[in-house]
Amino acid sequence: MNLFRLIADLMHLASIFILLLKMQKTRSVAGISFKTQALYAAVFLTRYLDLFTNFVSLYNTTMKVFFISSSIYIVYLMKIKFKATNDPRLDTFQVQYVIGGTALLALVANYAFTFQEILWTFSVYLEAVAILPQLFMLTKTGEAEVITTHYLFALGAYRALYLVNWIYRYVAEGHVDWIVWVAGTIQTGLYCDFFFIYFTKVLKGAKFELPQ
Repeated sequence: MNLFRLIADLMHLASIFILLLKMQKTRSVAGISFKTQALYAAVFLTRYLDLFTNFVSLYNTTMKVFFISSSIYIVYLMKIKFKATNDPRLDTFQVQYVIGGTALLALVANYAFTFQEILWTFSVYLEAVAILPQLFMLTKTGEAEVITTHYLFALGAYRALYLVNWIYRYVAEGHVDWIVWVAGTIQTGLYCDFFFIYFTKVLKGAKFELPQ
């Protein structure tokens, strides 16, 4: 493991802890897209089916367990514990098209036509667009709590750092993974507008508001 991947993983962990802190501290899930969180749960459940059959390292296994359990816990908080604070009228992105499209793509563009490989490929494609419901919600509300923007920044930074990790691995090891590269680039690109507002407003103490 190189430093870029380690920092990226830490940013991913930070994003989840920030989100959980926001929910527990405010006792609310307002401003958070349930659809995005459900998609992330689907991502981890389909990606880490090899949890008990493919041991890589203690670090790898620990991270898999954490991402699966934390994503399910977040879904529980949003759907049950803090359900009264969730407003589905704002969370209206049509996720069926995202799920259907990524599932179809996984069947067509994969490295091996096996059950586990197709599910892994599906998880990669789905993760690339899982943030769309959350970003769509932001366009509807036009604003977000500061702690929510910190969560989104950490989540976007995690994927951006993985791009650096992939470049490093290609240069140092000759490692090539086109599926992950293309999906990761698309995923990072979706955050560009958010990053601009985050750096120009939130980090300067201003409220996160989309341009009118």
